[in-house]
Amino acid sequence: MELRHLRYFVAVAEERNFTRAAQRLHIAQPPLSRQIQQLEEILGVQLFERNSRPLKLTETGKFFYAHAVQLLAQTSELESMTRRVGNIERSMSVGFVASTLYGLLPKIIRRFRDENPTVELSLHEMSTTDQIRALKDGRIDVGFGRIRLEDSNIRRVVLREEKMIVAFPAGHPLSIAKPVSALRDLVNETLIIYPKTPRPSYADQVLAAFQDRGLKPRKIYEVREIQIALGLVAAGEGISIVPSSVYGLKRDDVSYKELDDPTLVSPIIMSMRAMDESRDINEMLDLIYRLYEEAQIPFVARTGKGQ
Repeated sequence: MELRHLRYFVAVAEERNFTRAAQRLHIAQPPLSRQIQQLEEILGVQLFERNSRPLKLTETGKFFYAHAVQLLAQTSELESMTRRVGNIERSMSVGFVASTLYGLLPKIIRRFRDENPTVELSLHEMSTTDQIRALKDGRIDVGFGRIRLEDSNIRRVVLREEKMIVAFPAGHPLSIAKPVSALRDLVNETLIIYPKTPRPSYADQVLAAFQDRGLKPRKIYEVREIQIALGLVAAGEGISIVPSSVYGLKRDDVSYKELDDPTLVSPIIMSMRAMDESRDINEMLDLIYRLYEEAQIPFVARTGKGQ
């Protein structure tokens, strides 16, 4: 059994379709089918229920999938860390969700480049869900997201809990009222949420905030990204709940207002491979805490590995 067998099997198991798996792997479908058949012959077991549509794993297949995913992640970690230890390459790929650009992330990247000129840094905008997959595949080394996704192969560090605020069209009555806004004041507004896909996402954090308080917005408008949401707010199409770092995005046609509940927050989470204790990872983490202290921004106290 070879690593390619595991990669092919995991792709088919996750896509639940040979055609989509072949497209994901950039190979033709017949060779993929033969490789899966070969794997089953090597193991002497059936991994898929062939007559099911979409494809389903057998109980044995489910067991094999759980361990195959873990083994592939560990292989990717081993490759990445060996290159770092051997100084074959000094590079770091960073994944981020778009809303983190309105906070300290740009300053973090600039300062890291200044302090580590020999490290080649590349940035990739992607959802938190995609970041987890990219970390396990070895396509990125660090991710900055907002969703608490549990994965034994990923180490997550909650950096800070960012307050949620409301974006109103300029001149909206609630935007000029003196008291801070409450979610119950917003249920009759059209709520613009983002991103529409993939889910779970920041959109689900916003919807959960209403649901936890027994509230239901009158109308929900789902859009692809935060810039579109704010553009629609500016056009008077509705209101949006956004992270407070968006204050930095100055617009004459949008006004922001705080919410009256201190528990309405969205976390900023740094994710990395569970075993990656490389120098560059630790230096970036140290830098982030230094910048928070310099800017006097509240953050979650560092508690060590596994936070």
